Amino acid sequence: MIFGKKDFIFKDVNQLKGVGIQLSKYLKRKKIEKIKDILLNLPYSETDRSKVCKLNQLEIGKIQSIQVTVKKLYFPRIRNLPNKIVCEDETGRIEIIYFNSREGYLRKLFPLNETVIISGKVNYFNKKYQITNPDYVTSLKNKDYVIKNIPKYNLTKGLNEKKYRSISENVIENLPKIDDWLDENFIKKNKLNGWYESIKNLHNSNINKDIQFKSFRRLVFDELCANFLSLSENRKRIKKNKLPKVFSNQNSNSIISKLPFELTNSQKKVLNEINLDLLSGDRMFRIIQGDVGSGKTIISLLAVSNIIESGYQCALMSPTEILAKQHYELSKKIFNKNDVKIEFLTGKTQYKKRKIILKDLENGKTNFLIGTHALFQKKIIFKKLGLVVIDEQHKFGVKQRSELAKKGGDNCDVLLMSATPIPRTMMMSFYGDMDISRVNEKPKNRKKILTLSKPEKKINELWPFIKKQIENLNQVFWVCPLIEESSFLDYSSAKKKYDLINKRFPNKVGLIHGALEKEEKEKILKKFLNKEFLILVSTTVIEVGVDFPNANLIIIENANKFGLAQLHQLRGRVGRGEKQGTCILLFKDGLSKNAIKRIKILKESDDGFFIADEDLKLRGFGDLMGFQQSGIKNFRFADPVIHLDLFELAEKFVKSINNSINHKKFSFLLKLFDRAEIINVTDI
Repeated sequence: MIFGKKDFIFKDVNQLKGVGIQLSKYLKRKKIEKIKDILLNLPYSETDRSKVCKLNQLEIGKIQSIQVTVKKLYFPRIRNLPNKIVCEDETGRIEIIYFNSREGYLRKLFPLNETVIISGKVNYFNKKYQITNPDYVTSLKNKDYVIKNIPKYNLTKGLNEKKYRSISENVIENLPKIDDWLDENFIKKNKLNGWYESIKNLHNSNINKDIQFKSFRRLVFDELCANFLSLSENRKRIKKNKLPKVFSNQNSNSIISKLPFELTNSQKKVLNEINLDLLSGDRMFRIIQGDVGSGKTIISLLAVSNIIESGYQCALMSPTEILAKQHYELSKKIFNKNDVKIEFLTGKTQYKKRKIILKDLENGKTNFLIGTHALFQKKIIFKKLGLVVIDEQHKFGVKQRSELAKKGGDNCDVLLMSATPIPRTMMMSFYGDMDISRVNEKPKNRKKILTLSKPEKKINELWPFIKKQIENLNQVFWVCPLIEESSFLDYSSAKKKYDLINKRFPNKVGLIHGALEKEEKEKILKKFLNKEFLILVSTTVIEVGVDFPNANLIIIENANKFGLAQLHQLRGRVGRGEKQGTCILLFKDGLSKNAIKRIKILKESDDGFFIADEDLKLRGFGDLMGFQQSGIKNFRFADPVIHLDLFELAEKFVKSINNSINHKKFSFLLKLFDRAEIINVTDI
């Protein structure tokens, strides 16, 4: 196969020779959809087939290569018996065993009295060496294809090493020479390799490891550049000119004066940053990063009051109905005497009610619409949308966010909220297209959650404490062990725990698990919120942002299996009311040093940003369970712990070319790392 243009690498894998419909399906299971995905699917290891062993040097259980002469072929006529080829060299004899292989194919592969190269796993049966279904069988003239280190790829069922290697080598050997988007001087100065040679090196297991290391760093740098370039372009497109909002802060000051608590200095600072954006002639695209329970929602509602005062409408979108409903109830209290018409809309809203809401929205009677993803549907038309607030923004796609913001045209400001703490070293990689505000103080009336740890073997000591909580009508979360990514196993674990607790506290226990539909989960959480039961056994991360003011105790089993950031998020589900919150971490014996450190950090600190930084240091980016479950981990190669210097270099490089970016020059890079499409969908 000969490549005509470099654009060919962005075509579908089924255009490759030898890749039919079925094989294409198997490849797509591994997210290998385009030819470029084969280039970026790097080997994770290698199989050493480089040494040709004599038969008297074989080691059982090892993959080894041999050079032998074919002596006999046995093709039994009895069903289920294997085909057998007897081979030998000057030191001994070996049997090559095949199940379900055609006689004609094997006769062609093993010509009698010819010398062949065979490579596969050696075993021993009936006092004889055997290789069953060898990986490679070839003639002496093709010896060099087998006798070497062979790259090992992470494959799925239906894809074998030999077939995938054939496809991968075909692509890499015929890869057209592509002009580098980095200047030669920059490459040399920063000790990187060229892109073209880096790809070739990384798929060649026989090359010097130092060269491979250098080549991998080049790919990391490219990925980071693509990320920072797309964020930079998004920022330019979003930060358009707009008409400044005009307000006096009268409404927001009136609300602040009636609040049952005083705003923290951090809240006041963030509100001021938002107001300056709203009053400016540049469109706002800002994220409020706030720890659990830091009071982000009240800041956004104060911003909403200013927008309404300026004559515009507002929309607030949440990922779940229960969270959206909570925002709706809070908003009704906040705007009680401010003559603000607020509506609530989800996919479940009845047709008649929905029709009235849409009409009032279009003619401007409704000031503030709160709901779920139903808000960005095409039929929903605002008369004058001035601000979109998106809660738990990482749970919505970039396209969904842009669709909602588009409804307000060029004068619509966008405010995002997130309770997922991001380590400082990673902030620019995720939020480089936004202005960032941080709420890093807790409300003064919020008590610090008491965090305790206890070995699981002492679980019986907890029952009197739980009984006391139940008698005082406090609610309890019981988070079950994180076994693995299996809804069945996690459900089984939770069901056992549910049965055990229900025997002790009959009719007071609910169960929520990963196998349930989203609507069923929301129904159970709503029942818990309404105190229809007092203990909730859960296998899932309890919805971030949902306020359960009566829940004051959370017990987390196998706490050492969770990341620090995730444990902190779970802990934040309790102590949201006036009473003292308690978090009990249960662990098994024989904790690793890192697990002991994690538990110690959590017991000593309630600062989510500090905890996220420590989590990153202890676990590494690729192992951050809390981030993975939040949908945050978005790099294929880059790791902020290992590649901090490249993060800084890429950010500096993009800033240096920011005003003179040659899109044509970098279009290949953006497409390679799937960033070109992001620029298009966020053109709001």
